[in-house]
Amino acid sequence: MKKLLLLLVVISILLAVWWRLDRTPQALSSADQHIAEVVVYHASIQPIRDEVEALGSVSANEAVIVTPIVSDLVTAIYFNDGDMVKAGQLLVQLNDAQQRAQLQQAQVQLAESRRELQRIQGLVDSHTIAASEQDRLQTLIDSALAQVAAANAAVNERQIRAPFAGRLGMRQISLGSLVTPGMEITTLDDIATIKLDFPVPERFIQQLQPGKLVEASAVAYDNKVFNGEVITIDSRVNPETRAITVRAKLPNPDAKLLPGMLMKVRLIKQDRQAILLPESAIVPVQQKHQVYVVTDKNTASRREVTIGQRTHGWVEIVDGVTAGEQVIVRGLMKVREGQLLRVKSAESFSQ
Repeated sequence: MKKLLLLLVVISILLAVWWRLDRTPQALSSADQHIAEVVVYHASIQPIRDEVEALGSVSANEAVIVTPIVSDLVTAIYFNDGDMVKAGQLLVQLNDAQQRAQLQQAQVQLAESRRELQRIQGLVDSHTIAASEQDRLQTLIDSALAQVAAANAAVNERQIRAPFAGRLGMRQISLGSLVTPGMEITTLDDIATIKLDFPVPERFIQQLQPGKLVEASAVAYDNKVFNGEVITIDSRVNPETRAITVRAKLPNPDAKLLPGMLMKVRLIKQDRQAILLPESAIVPVQQKHQVYVVTDKNTASRREVTIGQRTHGWVEIVDGVTAGEQVIVRGLMKVREGQLLRVKSAESFSQ
């Protein structure tokens, strides 16, 4: 009896093993074995831009170091660090007591000469005195006018004014300081608009011209894009870098961009339309590129494609795929030519 039970148990185990072996992939039906699940992307025509990326440096639209042109003592300071000033605004007053006295003396002399000329005017007309006396007084008046102009210029030289509107830098002098020509008082930058200089490889020279759009970003402002346009291209190519300097102008109404900042620049060479695919759809084969397209019979068809520009995870398809075709982007490792496919809903792709 025990031997019979043992035999039944052994037979049961053998039947179980056989059933499991029979359910392995080798024993599955061919319909189940050769269907590959894939994710596809519908090829479509989308806008694409030909861009050149570079690093650029910011400079002010106008920039100057404010300095005196004469030597004298500072008697008044009319600005603070970082002030926004208007063109012609008085910044520093130097001692001008002597120059004002000379101006006053020249004005008195001018007035006296004019009064003397008026007194003799009638006598000259009546030929009581010679006309040469009138000429002598007119010469004195002309000389007095020149002295007034020179004295007035000496007074103005001691009034240091802003040559244009902008933002001042840090003050480098104090009240009572003796300043001399060339000594730095402060800096003045016009940053309502800024200049952005960046190098572009010489092979793009034919595509460069004023008016091309640029997009720039700075580390200081995450995800903030500053837009501008090219205003000039340098007349020389750097023989060491084989690049030409391009200058763009960017509006800067909030004064966020400061001279000396480093910016990442994208120069937009051209806007156009093209078929774009996710990079995951491309299968490199030596020097060629292939994709798998889903046919009307839900089978895989291998295509050789010509690719163009690559940008941010996308590839331009110049030839080999037409708009509307389903291109496999996931599950390519399981796909073979002519294989039956089970297509899943397309994933969400965005540029």
